[in-house]
Amino acid sequence: MLDRAIFDTNPSECGVLTRFRPTATLHGCVAWGEWGVNNPKRVAVIGLGSMGAGVAASLLRAGFEVAGYDPRPEAADMLAKAGGIAAESPAIAAAGATAVFCVVLNGQQTEEILFGADGCADAMPKSAVFISMATLAPDVARQLAQRLMAVGPGYIDAPISGGAARAAEGRLSVMASGASELFDLVSDAMSAVSENVFRLGDQAGQGSSFKAVNQLLAGVHIAVASEAMAFAAAQGLDLEEVYRVITASAGNSWMFADRMRHVLDNDYRPRSSTDIFVKDLGIVLEAAKAQRLALPISAAAMQMFLMTSAAGMGGDDDSSVARMYARLHRVSDIIV
Repeated sequence: MLDRAIFDTNPSECGVLTRFRPTATLHGCVAWGEWGVNNPKRVAVIGLGSMGAGVAASLLRAGFEVAGYDPRPEAADMLAKAGGIAAESPAIAAAGATAVFCVVLNGQQTEEILFGADGCADAMPKSAVFISMATLAPDVARQLAQRLMAVGPGYIDAPISGGAARAAEGRLSVMASGASELFDLVSDAMSAVSENVFRLGDQAGQGSSFKAVNQLLAGVHIAVASEAMAFAAAQGLDLEEVYRVITASAGNSWMFADRMRHVLDNDYRPRSSTDIFVKDLGIVLEAAKAQRLALPISAAAMQMFLMTSAAGMGGDDDSSVARMYARLHRVSDIIV
C-alpha cells in the first residue's frame, strides 16, 4: 500500500513541477496527477550523487520529465532547482515512470531501493524498465533481475563508466545486458545519458562481468600511477615535468592523466572515492576466487586501496593512493 502524490506547485500556473508530497492511500501505484499522464518521457533517477545528478541533468536536457529521489535533502533540492521533481521516496519517484535509473553505490543499496520500505519494485508500472547502473557482483545482478521480473517490470544490468564530468555531459559508457525488447523501450533515455551503450548479452550479470574487467584495469592503473608518481618524487624529479612527459609517452594511461592531475593540484575531493575501489576490487577478487583464478596484480592494488582507506582517506578521491605511497617513500612533503 503506497501513498498517493499531489503536487505542491500547480502545473497549470508554472509548467514545471518541483516537489510533491504523499497525502492519500492508493493500492498498487502512486498517482502523478493529471499532468503528463501516459507520458513516455517520464523517467526516474534514484540516487543523486555525483553520477546520478549528471544522469538526471542529461535526461532533463533531452526533454525528459524527471522525478528523482535521494535521502539527502540538498541533493533532491538541486534536482528541483534544475527543473526536475524531488520525490520523498523511491516508490513515489518510480510511480508512472517508463524507466527507472538506479545510480547508487552497491548491491545492498540497489536491493533496498527495489524491495525495501518505500521501494520501487511494486510502484513501477509492469511495463517499466529498471536500469541498474551500480557496480554489482554478477551473481547479485542476476538475483535482483530475477526477483524484479517475477513481479512484472524489466531489468537491464547497466553499470557505467566515465566519471562525474562525463555523466553531466551525457557521455557515459554503459556496459549493458538484458532482453532486447527492454532496450527498445528505453533506447531514447539511455542515449540521453551515454556516448556508448554496449549491448553485451540478453541476461543480467553479463554487463556486470564486463564492468568487473574495467574496474580491475582502472584500479590497477590508479595504483600503479600512484606508485610511479611517488617513485618520481623520491628521485627528486619535477612532478609537473613527469606528468608532461608521461602523458605524451607510451607509459601513459587514462587514469594516470586524470588522477595524477588531482595529485599535482593537491585536490582530493572525491570524484570517485578510495572506498569505491575497495568495493570494486573486492568484487573482482571474489569472482576470481570462485573460479580459482589468480589475480596477483589486482590483489596488490587492493592492498594499497585498503591501506589508504585504513589511513583515513577512504572517503577522499581514489588518487589518495599516491599520498599513501608518499608516506611509505618518505616524500609526503612533496605529495601531500
